[in-house]
Amino acid sequence: MALHVNQENTRTKLQQRIADDLAEKAKKKALNEGDRPDGVTDSAYMQGTKQTTSLAWAWVLIALVAVGVIIWLVVISL
Repeated sequence: MALHVNQENTRTKLQQRIADDLAEKAKKKALNEGDRPDGVTDSAYMQGTKQTTSLAWAWVLIALVAVGVIIWLVVISL
């Protein structure tokens, strides 16, 4: 046997108006920041930086060789 509960909307007019205002603000904010998922509006933090050059792979290779040499030195010292 089941109990049927009649649920009514018990929001007052003021609560409904506040909820509508918040929903509208959220929609406006989503439209304004649609192309910027991080919310950054200026690019001042990018000043003074440069793109990675095509020699980035060489730095990775140098780092791997350095780690390999350190491991080799530790192994032969034991």
